[in-house]
Amino acid sequence: MDNDQWLLARQPPGGWPSASDFRWQTSAAPEPGPGQFLSETLFLSLDPYQWGRRRRGIELPGSVCHGRTVSRVLASRHNGFRPGDYVFNTVGWQRYGLTGAGVSDFGYMIPRRLDPTLAPVSTALGVLGMLGLTAYAGMIVQCAPRAAETVVVSAASGGVGQVAGQLAKLAGARVVGIAGANKKVDFCLEALGFDACVSHLDPDYPSLLRQACPDGIDVYFENVGGAVFEGVLPLLNQAARISLCGMIAQYGDAEGQSPQEAWMAAGQAVFEQQRVKILPLFVGDYVAQYQDAFLSEMSDLLKDNKIHYREDVWFGLEQAPAAFSAMLKGDNFGKTLIAVSDNK
Repeated sequence: MDNDQWLLARQPPGGWPSASDFRWQTSAAPEPGPGQFLSETLFLSLDPYQWGRRRRGIELPGSVCHGRTVSRVLASRHNGFRPGDYVFNTVGWQRYGLTGAGVSDFGYMIPRRLDPTLAPVSTALGVLGMLGLTAYAGMIVQCAPRAAETVVVSAASGGVGQVAGQLAKLAGARVVGIAGANKKVDFCLEALGFDACVSHLDPDYPSLLRQACPDGIDVYFENVGGAVFEGVLPLLNQAARISLCGMIAQYGDAEGQSPQEAWMAAGQAVFEQQRVKILPLFVGDYVAQYQDAFLSEMSDLLKDNKIHYREDVWFGLEQAPAAFSAMLKGDNFGKTLIAVSDNK
């Protein structure tokens, strides 16, 4: 079998992804060794953190681009998996890959078997996966919104934002989304049930956000940074909590201060004056303690139609670099996935 792969061609010099950052390769599919299984990728997850890994040199030129996946086991020498099993794993930007003994993965990303009769398997990369756990950990565990508080979520129509906002709504908070295009704003209001949503593309964005938050902001789920954050900053209440999930608007900045350093510097005066609690969010810190409870609670919410989600699916592995770039620039609508192979 021929294995199509996207390799990292170079450590990106800065800015946003370009075609020269990636290299297409076709090679023979590997054979599983002892304690390993070979799987065919069905869905590949594209996420902003992947760009940070590449820019920081965590991924080395010539390696398969990292990515979480939903796969189907083809051959196995692993006691826990057999051919035909659907599995959440971390195969990366390739059609076939090995999982198990001696194969480097993302540390805390333990492969797990999926039951396709309970939910579409793609949800293991979204609302029932690390994306959903990220929203749960940041909103429920870190920020614990209370009834009558105002919660603001940036990138509100994105994969993490849409879940985080709905969880805050279920907790009784008043939820205000920040999105881009009008269709995304409408989605947050009509499909997700947010109390208000404003577009950061509107020239009057700061004024619109102020109008949407007449009592200030108690909880802010940060996915964007940049000008979006600048509109939030003056509205933060005393003892506000910020879950610092990401700052996608700053990932393409030139070398110098890291996005996190620049973000902290921009907000430092307000943080100190308002005694704002900054809560950096790394989902790996929450897997061991919270994943089982999260999966149980989120599965029930989905069954009861209390959580809604949207996927932005691109078809064909060859689309990965274009889809990745579009996602980083905010041109996606929902959780970005690549459908690599037919789910049959």
